[in-house]
Amino acid sequence: MATKRLYRSPRGKIFGVCTGLAEWRDLPPDPVRLIVFLVVLATGIFPGALIYLLAALIIPMNPEGSYDSSIYTNDAPDSSEEELKAEYERLKRKVEKMESEMFNKERDWDDRFHQGS
Repeated sequence: MATKRLYRSPRGKIFGVCTGLAEWRDLPPDPVRLIVFLVVLATGIFPGALIYLLAALIIPMNPEGSYDSSIYTNDAPDSSEEELKAEYERLKRKVEKMESEMFNKERDWDDRFHQGS
């Protein structure tokens, strides 16, 4: 059984320490971040922040770079430009329809209000 090494993750928010800990122990990163944040607050901020910075300096960055580089590309793999334009127009018409219905209801209430006076 191969043991995992502790590395900082390139996908981390601040230095990748919490995400690296989460990947090392197969945990979700958000609860790990929350626990680290609460520990930093409980220690009076300075000691906890100092420990976090030391961990960022001591723990090496993941040499494999196990992040998905496809999120940084400009090409959408399955969508063509025409499909995106069609979807944009469909959503635009839907929003315009919703706006007209909303304003018609407001106009209806205004008419009812002014008829009663």
